[in-house]
Amino acid sequence: MPTKLSRRDFIRLCAGGAAAISLSSYLAPFMAEAVAAGAPPVLWIQGGSCTGCSISILNTVSPDIEKVLTEVISLRYHPNISAAAGDLAIQEALYKTAEEFKGQFFLVVEGAVPVAADGMYCIIGEKDGQHLTFERAVKEIGSQAAAILNFGTCSAFGGIPATPPNPTKCKPVSEIIKTVPIVNVPGCPPHPDWMIGTIAHVLLYGDVPEVDSFGRPKMFFGGIIHDNCPRRQYFDNAIFAKNFGDPGCLLEIGCKGPIAHCDSTTRLWNGGVNWCIKAGAPCIACTEPQFPGWPMYERIPEMPIAPAMTATIDQIGGVLGAAAVLGIGGHLAGNIATGRIGPKKNDAEKEGDN
Repeated sequence: MPTKLSRRDFIRLCAGGAAAISLSSYLAPFMAEAVAAGAPPVLWIQGGSCTGCSISILNTVSPDIEKVLTEVISLRYHPNISAAAGDLAIQEALYKTAEEFKGQFFLVVEGAVPVAADGMYCIIGEKDGQHLTFERAVKEIGSQAAAILNFGTCSAFGGIPATPPNPTKCKPVSEIIKTVPIVNVPGCPPHPDWMIGTIAHVLLYGDVPEVDSFGRPKMFFGGIIHDNCPRRQYFDNAIFAKNFGDPGCLLEIGCKGPIAHCDSTTRLWNGGVNWCIKAGAPCIACTEPQFPGWPMYERIPEMPIAPAMTATIDQIGGVLGAAAVLGIGGHLAGNIATGRIGPKKNDAEKEGDN
């Protein structure tokens, strides 16, 4: 597929320079060229979700989202913004496109997949005179796609809908479809650039980007929030906020930055204006597979790591993430071991009070 943007330059742009510009704006002409040259279409379906991922991508500022949807990414079907409805949308736009471009189109899935009661907890329309469940649509449409792009933590890992007690038995898409390449773009919701950038990669180069062990594109999820946090100096000097609004590292009031993988520290949100920690809120690690299965505004548990351990925070975070256990990297464990934070500090403060 012809493009003047090399894959190496594309990855470099997404992982670095795009933080200072609008990624969509820069990529738009290259993607429009690919679409004009016959790039496969994109289909977007929604299930167990709050529609926040769609709202996030609609916040793409430059170029205008209308141009992005109609000229840049060749979006053939979206349940919220498609002009068609009923059979005209489900049969003609969704299923006919999947049949015509079988093995070539890319399917975006937003939301977890409810499977209880034969999927009847999530009906997205009708087909052949019968209710069309989201589970059925994921199976029938997803099995024909060149790849599935899971936008949002719900479709990627289950997210809020799959959190216990989970009465509708929601599952991530990876537990429903196992024969098609899957890319997970988590976040609650994901940044518009993460979604546009992932679509751009598959349209420009015809395959999925390089992913980590959880299926996340490394160009967006290769780093950890803690490493580039604007409050990192507070952490290094053991200055911890005890209440919202206080100066200091937000670890003690629930920040999950040491285990959260994404580039929000440099990409920023709302047109490059703000992001969670800059707004005074702790990172809740919404890009991680375990989200939201932990107390949001409580300090994450310390791990019993020996003071001599020198593992990096990336290594610790990766191992603990794979084991579905929370933890903190080597230098954080050092603070705990020396008593600057955690139980030892609390004990010392109590002794001082006495």
